[in-house]
Order: sequence, then structure tokens, then C-alpha cells
Amino acid sequence: MTTTFRRSPLALALLGLLYREPMHPYAIQQRIKQWGKDKVVNVGQRASLYKTINRLREAGLVTVRETERDQQYPERTVYEITAAGRAACHTWMAEMLETPRNEFPEFPAALSFLALLTPETTHALLARRRERLVADLAALEADAANTAGLGLPRVVTLEDEYLRAVTSAELGWVEGVLDDLTEGRLSWDQESLAAFAEQAAR
Repeated sequence: MTTTFRRSPLALALLGLLYREPMHPYAIQQRIKQWGKDKVVNVGQRASLYKTINRLREAGLVTVRETERDQQYPERTVYEITAAGRAACHTWMAEMLETPRNEFPEFPAALSFLALLTPETTHALLARRRERLVADLAALEADAANTAGLGLPRVVTLEDEYLRAVTSAELGWVEGVLDDLTEGRLSWDQESLAAFAEQAAR
């Protein structure tokens, strides 16, 4: 069953946390947020968390350890990782780290149809994206400054380094395209595109 399980960032995060200690879903969600892993793993919807845990349990990668009962809280099911789960965690890590994967993000998809817009509209939209990227990068750098004095091992913050590098690279690229649009080095119109398409079809 485990060989057919479709891995995901959330599934990996669940196995990674349970690798260290048994936990109940709410504690897992809070730990992901406390450690800042919610920048790379979407835990905003608790239903997705429970659904993934159930899939992991059905696949034999985690199992129920106990059900906690407390008068102050609802019943909480504590899960622990299985031997198969530990093996899957290592396999997924190896596959994710060594093999680049096309995850089909939205931005390149939109770029592939820019010809439907005018250069002026494109400039306005990318200018707004630049503003958001500047804000995102500033937030990432502020987080890095805040954690710099905590003495954390670098290995636990590598995803933050990656996010800063990727955001900085995208910002630089967007600024370059905006400059080209402003200076007229990048331009198009529907007539010339239609003529090109007609010529290419011959």
C-alpha cells in the first residue's frame, strides 16, 4: 500500500514531526507554525491535515498510539510513525532533494499567455507583483534577522535561505522585464502577432 501513496509536502511534514515523537493533529499543526514551516507547508485548513493523516494511517505509514481524554479538551487521538513510515520519509526526502520537479506554478502559466494582454496592462500587473515581492523579501529578511541571534543550526533554516534566494531571483527577473517594457525593448501588438501566427502556419 505504501508504494502507491502519493507524497506531498504536508504528508512529508507529518511524517517528519512524528519521526521525533508521537503527537495529536492539533499539536502537529501548532508545531509547524511555531517552527515557521508553514512558509513551505500549507496547514491553513485543518481538514486537509486530518485528511492527510487518515491517508497516512490507511497506507500503514502512521498508526494510532492512544486517545487522550481530558475534561478541558475534546478527545485527542495521538499518532505515531510506523517502520514503513520511517522508510517512506527517507525515500521521499531522497526523491525530493535529488530530482527537480515541474510543479506547474501559476505564474509561468500566466506568462505563457501574456500575448493576450497589452504591454501596458502587463507592466501594471508586474509592477504590482514587484511591490508584493519586495514586501515578501523584506519579511523573509526580517525573520532571518530575528532568528540570527538564536543560535539555531543552519540545517533547520535552510528552507528560509532557499525562499529568500528564490524570491530575490524572481524580483530581479521581474524588475528586468519591467525595465524592458518601459524602454520598449519588449513590446507587441495583436496585428504583428496575428501576422506571425499566419506566417508560421504556412
